[in-house]
Amino acid sequence: MNSSIFGKFAEDVVNFLFSHFRGGFDAFSAGLGAVIKLLEDGLSAVPFIAMLVILMALALWRKGVVFAVFVGAALYVINYMGLWAQTVSTLALVVAATFFSLVIGVPLGIWGARNKRVEVILRSLLDFMQTMPAFVYLIPAVILFGLGRVPAVIATIVFAMPPVVRLTTLGIRQVREELLEAGRSFGSTDAQLLWKIQLPNALPSIMAGVNQTIMMALSMVVVASMIGAGGLGEYVLSGIQRLDIGIGFEGGLGVVLLAIILDRLTESFGVKSKKKKKKVISTPAKSAPAGNTAQT
Repeated sequence: MNSSIFGKFAEDVVNFLFSHFRGGFDAFSAGLGAVIKLLEDGLSAVPFIAMLVILMALALWRKGVVFAVFVGAALYVINYMGLWAQTVSTLALVVAATFFSLVIGVPLGIWGARNKRVEVILRSLLDFMQTMPAFVYLIPAVILFGLGRVPAVIATIVFAMPPVVRLTTLGIRQVREELLEAGRSFGSTDAQLLWKIQLPNALPSIMAGVNQTIMMALSMVVVASMIGAGGLGEYVLSGIQRLDIGIGFEGGLGVVLLAIILDRLTESFGVKSKKKKKKVISTPAKSAPAGNTAQT
């Protein structure tokens, strides 16, 4: 089957990049691979019991006793199935992909919120990134970076970054105009408006973007395992290749339990930010009538 002009164009672009910038891609791959390995080694060095206590304490602080018990039970089930090492590997991949998605996505979201033309360009690009099948990202990633976790993380970043860009832009645009006017009246610069007014008020929306980015990164676990990402995805893929229902179910259950834990924890930060924001906004409104009465 011959590809059309669009397919040939994409192929020519990838081949051009590979031919002329191979050294740069190799250096980038080595650096990113070292970061991922360092992260995984660090997580693997923490004993299971210590990780259990840390995550249960975090769950108790953020969500309460019921969720803390669930986290403990979920981690125990994962460890009982013998999937703790694979879970740590998957967690390292998700954390790395989420971190780089935020490093790239949040500044792009801020830029889009402050520049209408940039927002239009970003919107089209993000639509392309979200609607393109995830398997397509694997082809140029493997050609440029080889097999392993580096191309898996890069493909995951491309697939998982759009939510944080969109929701950062949305959150900043939804900041009330009177807050910005108050900041300008006190002589705030654009940078001060961004850091002291826009970002704090947009934090719930940004945290929702972080939550969605983590969930989309987890959804790439099985796809990324096809190019050597390892972790729980490789366990599920092994079950598919062998038509082994038990292995596939255990790997899928591990992904689901990890996803629930990460989803609820990241969601709790956004919810708390919303509560704080409402409290700050409602306090002056309650004190206003008292002030008017006193003047009267």
